[in-house]
Amino acid sequence: MPPEPAVRRPGRRAGEDTRAAGNPSAQQLVPAPPLWLRWLPALYVAAVLLVEPITPVQWPVSFVLTALPLVAAFAHGPVVVAAVTVFAVVFEGVLAGTPCCAGRPVDYMWERHYVANYVCTFLVGVLGTFLSVHRTRREHTLATVRSVAETAQRVLLRPVPHRLGQVSVETLYLSAAAEAQIGGDLYEAVPTAHGVRLLIGDVRGKGLVAVETAAAMLGVFREAAHEEPDLACLARRMERSMSRHAQQVAGDAAERFVTALFAEIPDDEPVVRIVNCGHPPPLLIGHGKVTELEATDPSPPINIGGLVGDGYHVDVRPFRPGDQLLLYTDGITETRDRTGALYPLAERVRAWVDLPPGELLERLHTDLLDYSGGRLEDDIAALAAYRLPEEPRS
Repeated sequence: MPPEPAVRRPGRRAGEDTRAAGNPSAQQLVPAPPLWLRWLPALYVAAVLLVEPITPVQWPVSFVLTALPLVAAFAHGPVVVAAVTVFAVVFEGVLAGTPCCAGRPVDYMWERHYVANYVCTFLVGVLGTFLSVHRTRREHTLATVRSVAETAQRVLLRPVPHRLGQVSVETLYLSAAAEAQIGGDLYEAVPTAHGVRLLIGDVRGKGLVAVETAAAMLGVFREAAHEEPDLACLARRMERSMSRHAQQVAGDAAERFVTALFAEIPDDEPVVRIVNCGHPPPLLIGHGKVTELEATDPSPPINIGGLVGDGYHVDVRPFRPGDQLLLYTDGITETRDRTGALYPLAERVRAWVDLPPGELLERLHTDLLDYSGGRLEDDIAALAAYRLPEEPRS
């Protein structure tokens, strides 16, 4: 089976992973090997016992016990491997000189071929013990790295409140890298005096450069969202700040651009305002329909405005109580099945129009893994914002 991608479950916020919730020691627990792998040495011995009585005396099946320490090294620690080595040598001697079971005289156990087998088993056991030590250290190192990555991601993608005024918000993050659950996809939701302001973005590239850029982007947005009077000004502020950031770090500044989408849901108007900076269009879900909100005048990605102009256009769309807005990164729409077909997001979502945000993202998460066969090629982020029905006035 392919390795399961790292998952940030919907319904939980980034930073609420059960493996790391408030327990530092739990973050570094090494996952237990599969049950069948832990029992494999015992099954191996059982197979030898079954085959030994039915084979001719001149075919000593006990020789295959030489591999038993290596079999144990796949799932057990060095102490267990050393104990299995001693057991294997003793058991080989028993099988070599047991008249009642193997049909051989007792003095066979000191035959030179059997003695050579004992020596080989011992040497293989020493090798298996060292391999087990190495494997155990690597597993602990990987657990530590994953713990650090999860901590970094909780700082980068901090928890978003479930409710911001009259808007209910849920988030989803899936990482294509199982070893380090962190990437360049980002999202944020901030309640401001202008309404709830949302951001979803995708940093070009991968690795630490993408993470650094995403962190800078989120830091600027969390501050500027409260200060800028409208989304066009917010986008220009982001452009200026990210351009300065790109100039201050090593490498080609033009390579550090971010496709982003800014949305504003005012408290007193049934609309949503959107500035789309080269990002996939959001989906408006409501009244049994799913609509792609294509930008009427697309804006340039962040950190590209200085090259092509920084004209940022604000689209205003109806967003009534009961409507839902789905923001997502292109990792979703570029997910492919076994035949290479792209994931039909809008078509899939049409079957889930009645689901609340948490269940919608849960269904999306499950469907993406099923569609891709568990092989995600890119990081994925999604944010669902639902305008709650107006509360009756007393």
